[in-house]
Amino acid sequence: MIAIVDSGGANISSVIFAIERLNKPYQFTADPDVIAKASHVILPGVGAAGAAMKILESRGLPECLRSLSQPVMGICLGMQLLFEWSAEGAVDLLGLLPARVEKFEVENLPVPHMGWNTLDIARAGNPLLKGLPEKTYAYFVHSYYAPVGDYTVARTEYGAPFSAVVNSDNIFGCQFHPERSGKDGATIIKNFTEL
Repeated sequence: MIAIVDSGGANISSVIFAIERLNKPYQFTADPDVIAKASHVILPGVGAAGAAMKILESRGLPECLRSLSQPVMGICLGMQLLFEWSAEGAVDLLGLLPARVEKFEVENLPVPHMGWNTLDIARAGNPLLKGLPEKTYAYFVHSYYAPVGDYTVARTEYGAPFSAVVNSDNIFGCQFHPERSGKDGATIIKNFTEL
């Protein structure tokens, strides 16, 4: 059973529909016991980092999420929450990945970064990207970004390179919305559920 974490953000329904299209059993939950027993955990997120962390803390979820050994995937803000700290509200995050999330400071480009952009694969052979072509397009909506590091599986360029897909041990993340990124996005979600 896949646990989709009720992180209080909007746009949860599109993640749920993506899992339903795969005919995978799931539960939308904020119950730490259910999350701990799930085979896979998806942490979606839309909104601001500070507000999201307050919601997670009010539901007793940070320690649960930090203790998981099964595959965990953060989506959009959910991916950013996996890092140590965010400039969005100057807030401490879950600390599962070793970097700080910063605000885009790009000249001659609008912020937020919104729309379709390509993924440049940095670590070939990662199971999350199995079956995807180089230069896969994905749909982004974000004003903050995680830098490129050892955890970066794919990066995207928007004024400067940033992490688009991350992985370290059982922790995975997509800065874009795979559930809104067409066939290739659906492949990423399917790959995650088969880890």
